[in-house]
Amino acid sequence: MRFYDREEELVFLEKQEQRSRVTAQLTLVIGRRRIGKTSLLKKSIEGKKALYFFVAKKSESLLVEEFSEIIRTNLNISWYGELKSFKDIFGILMDHAVKDPFTLVIDEFQEFLNINSTIFSDMQNIWDSKKEESKINLIICGSIYSMMKRIFEDAKEPLFSRATGKIRLQPFGTKTIKEILADHKPGYSPSDLFALFTLTGGVAKYLENMVNASAFNLDDMLDEIFQSNSLMVEEGKHVLIEEFGRDYSTYFSILSLIASSKTSRPEIESILEMSIGGYLERLENEFGIIKKIKPILSKPSSRRIKYRIEDNFLNFWFRFIYKYRSIVEIENFDLIKQIVKRDFSGYSGFVLEKYFYQKLKETKAYSKIGTYWEKGNQNEIDIVAVNEFEKKLMIAEVKLNKEKFNLPSLMKKSEHLLFKFQGFEIEYRCLSLEDL
Repeated sequence: MRFYDREEELVFLEKQEQRSRVTAQLTLVIGRRRIGKTSLLKKSIEGKKALYFFVAKKSESLLVEEFSEIIRTNLNISWYGELKSFKDIFGILMDHAVKDPFTLVIDEFQEFLNINSTIFSDMQNIWDSKKEESKINLIICGSIYSMMKRIFEDAKEPLFSRATGKIRLQPFGTKTIKEILADHKPGYSPSDLFALFTLTGGVAKYLENMVNASAFNLDDMLDEIFQSNSLMVEEGKHVLIEEFGRDYSTYFSILSLIASSKTSRPEIESILEMSIGGYLERLENEFGIIKKIKPILSKPSSRRIKYRIEDNFLNFWFRFIYKYRSIVEIENFDLIKQIVKRDFSGYSGFVLEKYFYQKLKETKAYSKIGTYWEKGNQNEIDIVAVNEFEKKLMIAEVKLNKEKFNLPSLMKKSEHLLFKFQGFEIEYRCLSLEDL
């Protein structure tokens, strides 16, 4: 699959490179596994003087040997004796960049925690002493969000506040997913597009898997996911177990319940019979996996809170693969595909809401976009979009089947909300597959 999108990120990385010609720059690139970080970074250094280091899970001495060879091959640098530590390598490169600017990419940087955590202190000392004279464009990339956040955002850590730029790489947006599908299946249906969004969430590697398998409708996509030796069946574990550590089973239980529409803290606690406040806080703020949802315009202190899993694929994984793991483990793939198809319309209604939320966000036509409900989950409205500058308000219901839309009912549910938007032009809409 060819390289898609990422124009904004490439422009930002180019600006960072230009700034590094004056003084050293340190850019963080973070994002979940399979999102396309490495492809972005390799694209950004095409045709430029650059080094790319991948921090594999091996000893520091072996990494130093590997990195030394990369330096010899790509830069005209000589040194006396043998380099024995990453500290030696980093010091040489910072010195070399004083007269010969270049880009250094370090991928899977968080692995240094397991190899030799003193590397961070060494880098801090070298960076602080040489950054004014050195013209290095340092790009540090990592896929374990909690570790990268700790390394660069914990005030107790040596590299705290050293970054001069940051990219948190997100899944592809709706426009790019459409472009990919159109390139490989001209004349695709709205159902094809929605299935691709629901099952991949715009994650680059999963989209590439579907493209390579020519899986462009729901049946073919499910066949690609549910098969022996499938990358995607074990993917939830691969992405998250290293994040969560020993407590992963509790986190997995919470996420499985959220994916099954148990989206409030009281609902989850009543099922698990334990307090989960700390777990929810870490899932949101430390791991970046869930998001707290409140009714639009609600006060910060409001207790009307629901949670959702931000990543579409992980939401699908916890709803169907983790929940029915006993069926998956015995490879009864026909049965699990039947279950997905049976429950897909009920499950995917929520995902369709996310699709339109994202699509409206990408238009940049609104100052606020959210959802709305009142006490006791009464008068729920799927999408409320506000343009405060033009005093326009869109109130929308999301339906897989447009024929089920009831305008008088939506207007009735909106009565209390409208008190907060006196003088606004009101538009009521039904958003369905036809509007994808």
